[in-house]
Amino acid sequence: MFVIYVALRGISESFDNDGFPEPLAVKLELLPVIFPVHMVSGGLALLLVPLVLYMRGTRWHRLVGRVTAAIVLVAGLTAIPVAVVMPVTEISAAGFVAQGVAWIVLLALGIWHIRRGQVAPHRACMLMMAAVTSGALFFRIYLGLWKAVGGSRHFEAFYALDAWIAWGLPLVAMAIWLRLSGPRHLGQA
Repeated sequence: MFVIYVALRGISESFDNDGFPEPLAVKLELLPVIFPVHMVSGGLALLLVPLVLYMRGTRWHRLVGRVTAAIVLVAGLTAIPVAVVMPVTEISAAGFVAQGVAWIVLLALGIWHIRRGQVAPHRACMLMMAAVTSGALFFRIYLGLWKAVGGSRHFEAFYALDAWIAWGLPLVAMAIWLRLSGPRHLGQA
């Protein structure tokens, strides 16, 4: 439910953004097309990435996967200018740029593998891409916890850390799980 809530909120706020906090309002003003496109494509990616993974082995997987790949590519490419325009900190901007680049690289590797008939490495790349996608959720969870527990003290430092750990921890956890779960996930003999 949280995934659906975050995705739909991102999509709807790209059209109804009067209540944006000041930093997001500035981004919207400076990137009047790119920022809403990122919000819509990012929201759709949050919905479609788990759906295409769920559809694995069905006749719909390939079609929904292609649509999802296009949306993830748009979301990843638009994440980069959104990250660097008026960032909270330079470290947080670097974290969001790295997340966008990781998203695109894992998508490209997944496509590369499946076009060569390498299903297991394709699956591993897509699972790691899904882990990076989950960073949008974890970022909001960690931010909410910080506001509840940490208040406003050291907010910029926490925000910079959150920009890295929100997607980095799920990616590392997925990579470890893939490694420990055996060769069938990594395409090894």
